[in-house]
Amino acid sequence: MDMRQFILFTLLFLTSTLVHAQFRADDKFKNDFLDAINRTRQKGCTCGTTRMPAVAPLTWNDMLENAAMVHAKDMNKRSYFSHTGKDGRSSSDRIIAVGYNYTGFKSFAVGENIAMGQESIAEVMAGWFKSEGHCMNLMNPSFKEVGVARVNDYWVQEFGGREPFSEEQQKLIKSGKYRLVEKRVTH
Repeated sequence: MDMRQFILFTLLFLTSTLVHAQFRADDKFKNDFLDAINRTRQKGCTCGTTRMPAVAPLTWNDMLENAAMVHAKDMNKRSYFSHTGKDGRSSSDRIIAVGYNYTGFKSFAVGENIAMGQESIAEVMAGWFKSEGHCMNLMNPSFKEVGVARVNDYWVQEFGGREPFSEEQQKLIKSGKYRLVEKRVTH
């Protein structure tokens, strides 16, 4: 192999490695994930010892996917596995930072599942549904949207749920007859 062939081979190898390292969700990935989650949400399941009833399906949210990608990239780059980033930020911090915020909403809920080492959507979903805490996130009726990212061995699934004020509530807020009080609840 001469030098030009070696350089070309190296560039091709690095390009294919980078493409694999930062996986962006295409429509098939999104649909496969939503199908895997929503099949179970539709029928309900048992998380640990807690029976979870059927709940409404989740929809994909690109902002939540972006928050998931930020965390998956960071865990991959810095070789750690935790819900808390090396910068001290929590999942809610990352979710709000990408623009998925609570301003103007009646309720706001976020959550996160992480995994490492699984090779497929089926494998990572099976693991999350077998884990009581992860399963409860997947079945949480407060969550309406989801975004997922995978970087090499790291999987991050971000959940969100925002409920807008009704038209009547909006009128009361604007008139000053309804007062908003923000309260942060953590579990």
